[in-house]
Amino acid sequence: MTSAWQPPKNYRTRPVALLGAGVLGRRIGMFYCVKLDTLFVQEVNNRAAAIWASAGYSVHVRDPSADQRAACETYVKENVASYAANTGAEPGKVTTFEDMAPALENAWLLIEAVPEKIQLKIDTFELVEKLAPADCILVTNSSSYKSSEMLDKVSDSTKARILNMHYYMPPAVMVVELMTDGFTEPAIFPFLVERLKEAATLPYVARKESTGFIFNRLWAAIKRETLTILAEGVSTPSEIDSMWGEMFIKGKMAPCKGMDSVGLDTVAFIEKHYIAERGLSGTKTVDYLQTNYLDQGKLGNKSAAGGLYPAPGSSETDGDSHSLVVLDIGLSAKEPSLHAGEVLQISTDGQVQKVLVTGQALPDGLAVDSASKRMFWTNMGVPGKDDGSVMSANLDGSDIRTVVSPGTVNTPKQLTLDTKSQKVYFCDREGKRVLRCNYDGSEFEVLVATENADSPDILKWCVGIAVAPSFGKFYWTQKGPSKAGQGRIFCANIQTPAGQSASSRDDIRVVLNGLPEPIDLEVDEEAHTLYWTDRGELPLGATEILSRNFNEAIGLKLDPVNNVIYTTDLGGSLYRCDRDGKHKVKLLSDENRALTGIALV
Repeated sequence: MTSAWQPPKNYRTRPVALLGAGVLGRRIGMFYCVKLDTLFVQEVNNRAAAIWASAGYSVHVRDPSADQRAACETYVKENVASYAANTGAEPGKVTTFEDMAPALENAWLLIEAVPEKIQLKIDTFELVEKLAPADCILVTNSSSYKSSEMLDKVSDSTKARILNMHYYMPPAVMVVELMTDGFTEPAIFPFLVERLKEAATLPYVARKESTGFIFNRLWAAIKRETLTILAEGVSTPSEIDSMWGEMFIKGKMAPCKGMDSVGLDTVAFIEKHYIAERGLSGTKTVDYLQTNYLDQGKLGNKSAAGGLYPAPGSSETDGDSHSLVVLDIGLSAKEPSLHAGEVLQISTDGQVQKVLVTGQALPDGLAVDSASKRMFWTNMGVPGKDDGSVMSANLDGSDIRTVVSPGTVNTPKQLTLDTKSQKVYFCDREGKRVLRCNYDGSEFEVLVATENADSPDILKWCVGIAVAPSFGKFYWTQKGPSKAGQGRIFCANIQTPAGQSASSRDDIRVVLNGLPEPIDLEVDEEAHTLYWTDRGELPLGATEILSRNFNEAIGLKLDPVNNVIYTTDLGGSLYRCDRDGKHKVKLLSDENRALTGIALV
């Protein structure tokens, strides 16, 4: 393979083609309760049309059955809006075809979903090679066969653009797995990952070709052991399912984290008993652990060297080390003033390494763009006066620049970045607005103005901000009165609807309400999850409290590589905990500091 591969030209204006035959080819993922396997597969395949259309793509669906083409059109009509709610895009048009040639015309992506018969798939790819454009990416939705088994009748150049792309179910699961055919051009994978994120799916790429994908292999092992338990009379189906719900659903036990928690040495010891009793091979279990982990002192959570995951706070993050930058608002300084705020560099174990910037006017929100090696922060100034500002500097504190000058905004709070478009998003609390500008302060615009809302001023105060470009959305908090249970989280489209203004746009939605006092906000686009800090008491309703007992919690930052969360509070403390809120550790406590914004470097 070479690195000269280029994405399909003008792919945004070209269709995605879904190819079925007989009972297949309609959607990928939605699960209906039906009795016949053929009907079930029809529903499984229909979802692709709705998913890709929800991202704004035109979709061509080919099926020889008129009834099935009609069923596809009905499904998309009834469901595409719900998918598009997660993408923020105007849904594209879905067109059905009886014949293959017009369905493939000008397609940039073809999804093959013909019946799971290998010779049929081989013949299908031979035909597709002749009919589809030469730059069209060709994928099979098969989970039974590797795509390398379907290449007998295609050219070497076509092999480079074929791969597996498998969708899962039930409908709440938006996971998609990608896998090479052994010849697939490597650059196709990051390209498809970004396109799949546009459609609000969660793409995972298998590192090498495998019989079965990542999840299928996990599920195969679970099935085998479950059947063995039943065959030996050890338990019953209802007991197994009940225990699974308690341990893995309620308890959120994950395989690799679970082994790190138990200890890899203990895992190996237990596995040796199974090997001896059942006559199994230890090559890919105990021997693998011994060579790659135990011999290196990597025993899991109890080891400073970590285990399957790096130790929390470790710099062993796939070759990338990091530290933290944290804002001290200055109100608890030994000589407090409105200009005692500082930007601090702090190690991930809580040691203040350096004061990067001093003399800031109540700094509050902070974000880092690693590519440009610059950090951005807000200065609140005096609440009620239009003296707030947005600043930026190099990561070492040099080259300080004013992005938004005093006199433009009132009390800028949390700040976040869309690094791809190089936009700064931030909230103006007393200004009752959500704002955006370029990194240099140009193209300053008001995205949301709550001034005209029919509610008391304090309910209009905008505080936390997060942006999810892959969804086409941004989110913000309106905290309400202190600890009053009137806080809300909203979202709107990144693109303001045509002909509408910041105060009149009709795409604003309430995500959550009745919150005590929500402050900073983070979004995990891959997990479709919002995180936020709250200065109030316990909320009611369907929200999950990950960690409690902070002293006026403010800053929040996800570290997805190490699966931890960092938080700050006005009591001068910095904390770290797991993504599920467990193993909370106070890294820093200083009564002469009041910490606000936090970012990873």
